[in-house]
Amino acid sequence: MEEVPESEHMKWALTRDEFVQELKKATRIAAPMAAASVLQYLVQLLSVVAVGHLGQLSLSSVAIATALANVTGFSLHQTGLAGGLETICGQAYGAGQYQKLGVYVYSAIISLFLVCFPVCILWIFMDKFLELIDQDHVIAQESREYLMWLIPALLGGAILKPLVRFLQTQSLILPMLLSTFLVLCFHIPLCWILVYKLELRSPGAALACGISTWLNVMLLGFYVLFSPACERTRVRFTKSAFLGILEFFRYGVPSAFMICLKWWSCELLTLLSGLLPNPKLETSVLSICFTISTLHFTISYGFGASASTRVSNELGAGNPNGARVAVLAILSLAITEAVIMGTTLFCCRHVLGYAYSNEKQVVHYIGVMTPLLCLSIFMDSLQAVLSGVATGSGWQHIGAYINLGAFYLIGLPLGVIFGFILHQRSKGLWIGVLSGTTVQSVLLSLVTGATNWQKQVNKVRKRIFAESPQQEPCDSGN
Repeated sequence: MEEVPESEHMKWALTRDEFVQELKKATRIAAPMAAASVLQYLVQLLSVVAVGHLGQLSLSSVAIATALANVTGFSLHQTGLAGGLETICGQAYGAGQYQKLGVYVYSAIISLFLVCFPVCILWIFMDKFLELIDQDHVIAQESREYLMWLIPALLGGAILKPLVRFLQTQSLILPMLLSTFLVLCFHIPLCWILVYKLELRSPGAALACGISTWLNVMLLGFYVLFSPACERTRVRFTKSAFLGILEFFRYGVPSAFMICLKWWSCELLTLLSGLLPNPKLETSVLSICFTISTLHFTISYGFGASASTRVSNELGAGNPNGARVAVLAILSLAITEAVIMGTTLFCCRHVLGYAYSNEKQVVHYIGVMTPLLCLSIFMDSLQAVLSGVATGSGWQHIGAYINLGAFYLIGLPLGVIFGFILHQRSKGLWIGVLSGTTVQSVLLSLVTGATNWQKQVNKVRKRIFAESPQQEPCDSGN
């Protein structure tokens, strides 16, 4: 008898052990990261909810303003340009090049502030743009006012997002979770006071977002400056930060396009809903659906962040098999969560709308949209992890091309056809979103499945140590 079956058994036993160990590592990152991401998003969500109870006009205005803020500003910071740090910081940390992390963060902050200035100018004149595309004059004016008061939050995000990536790539997630929880506890009464007690209405909600963002910056800043956990990666500001701007944009720009192409297509559909019959109702319903989807995506983002961190760390450490096992483990976690969340959401479809509006017409419409929303949640979970793999591996440019085709050649055209030509209104627009996400997930799966992890390791190690030839690779413990 040949002993091949025994060796195969040992091989698969080792793989199962590796899989279980990786599940534990991924969960220790994904669970607190998902919780921190949800809490951070709740800061923005609670502002929208507070304004939503002021009436349909306020809700539709803030919905459009939030969509534009995401398209032109926050999407560039939150998971866009700052996502480039997940590649360069994560791989450098895995390779033991700890001092590079601090330099990369300074480069990112400088770069993001440079991006903020043209965005602020655009927000100041946003009412002109909205009226140019035939949006209601009153809605355009209120949207502009909301954006004006949201500028402090944009500037704070230019510091906050690099700090988050700095800690994330070192698996220092609990400090982010604690700081975000404290900020949320502060934001709830602050938003209530500014919106209702001081009667600032929608501008008060935007101002509350800005104050809370800067509070989060201060809390994380103090931790980075004084915590022993950041001792190896903490560096002083030097001119090297300016020299690293090009390196940051090299990975940040394709990362921004990969993430933002989908985000922009979704927000464009929200704007198009304003051209449907009864635009206040359609815009409100579609914005609520996007809010629910985005809220869930903050959980999926935790899994994506875990995938990015684990894959980049393992590639930097020269461990191709570890990167492969990490992908499989985190995908299994994300699929399990998506099934549970989708089932729960479907069972609550008839009462879900009351969380955002007291109007029965809106609540009923949300119930009709929920089955499609559940399918979107499942596909979002898959693509979040696969996008994290792309970011950790450094092939964001491929993800950008995939998203361009999935959403602008398939998703948007189908949304317009179903929404306007077939008169399915917001339901038709959401079919376009679901179609684009499905194509995106399938294509990312094919690329990930065809990845040669050993070649990825060789590429990463060559880049990292070519920048520091005097240093030898060291084991980071991954």
